[in-house]
Amino acid sequence: MKRRDILLGASSIATAAVVANSQLSIAKQPDVKITTPAIKPETSVGRNIQITKDLPGYYVAPAGTGKFPAVIVLMEAFGLNKWCKSICDRLAQSGFAAIAPDFYRGATYAYTDVTGAVAKLKSLNDDAIMSDVGKSIDFLVGKPEINANGIGVIGFCMGGRYAFLSNAAYPTKIKAAISFYGGGIDASPGNPLGQKSLLDRVPAMQSPIMLMYGSEDQLIAAEEHGRIATALSKAKKRYILNLFPHAGHGFMSDRRESFSPEAAAEAWMMTTGFFSTNLKPKKAKKSASIN
Repeated sequence: MKRRDILLGASSIATAAVVANSQLSIAKQPDVKITTPAIKPETSVGRNIQITKDLPGYYVAPAGTGKFPAVIVLMEAFGLNKWCKSICDRLAQSGFAAIAPDFYRGATYAYTDVTGAVAKLKSLNDDAIMSDVGKSIDFLVGKPEINANGIGVIGFCMGGRYAFLSNAAYPTKIKAAISFYGGGIDASPGNPLGQKSLLDRVPAMQSPIMLMYGSEDQLIAAEEHGRIATALSKAKKRYILNLFPHAGHGFMSDRRESFSPEAAAEAWMMTTGFFSTNLKPKKAKKSASIN
């Protein structure tokens, strides 16, 4: 596998440490042959739930007992579909509880129905979505199996932009954020989706964020990567920006034509490592005894 170019912002986490840590918690990518450490045979079964009376979602927790870290999974523009739920399941296999709020309240769109998905996306309101994220946080905090001090967020495509915003909207509750090809984080004037730039929210961020992009993504220009990195660096925020060569928009989904198995496998390894580093309790170091 070719080495990936990784841009580190000021005060960013050393990527080597993230990757090394992630080797302990990688979940196997469907249909991709990856040599990984064995996963415990216990499995968890996810289920459709009502996060609140007006907000449906999907929830899964790791098998066993304990206080688990948790991740809020923010869907693509195509809705809370089987692929989005599979991300929750894979996180549970790696030791994280996962919840995916359904911003569309039941509607899903085929990957071929870009027109329908985009029309639905354009109807969303940033404040309303952040309210749904807040309800998801409250749901997790109220679960006895969840470590309320270890909640992160991950989003893909549309959800990638909202993961970035969540990190600013809930700076003391979200402990780590990952944004996969989040278009419109710094939308140019005349953006066809009507998205507002989020760079003015950067100063509010307190937790580390990792941004994932494909070099062949035709929907997000390289210049946008630069503007985001500049804003984070100037605000002295902790971040990592990863660019995967030969990968396009949506490269993580094996349901899409743009699926890139190699990039997806490496990105997942980084994902679980990043969350392990930032959401799981740190083990206290034993001090050496002096005779």
